[in-house]
Amino acid sequence: MKIGPLEPKTIAAPATAERKAAPQPASAEPSAQVKLSNAAQGLQAAEGDPTFDTAKVERIAQAIRDGQFKVNPEAIADKLIVNAQELLSRKPS
Repeated sequence: MKIGPLEPKTIAAPATAERKAAPQPASAEPSAQVKLSNAAQGLQAAEGDPTFDTAKVERIAQAIRDGQFKVNPEAIADKLIVNAQELLSRKPS
């Protein structure tokens, strides 16, 4: 089955010199209202939170390099279930 032409099409470059930008009014009104969800607000607030533990990350990275890092699949499964329950119990905003 043929979907399109087999011969390549040539694409013309846009004529930038011929195009002019539309003039913008001096005081443009915003065209849309944006409201962040609670989750987005939480993420935004967490960006300024300097609780990143560089030493802990380095200890874990070293344990991985040494082949001594142990994964606890039960803890991971429990946290995934709790996270899924939280997501499913949220009311849409």
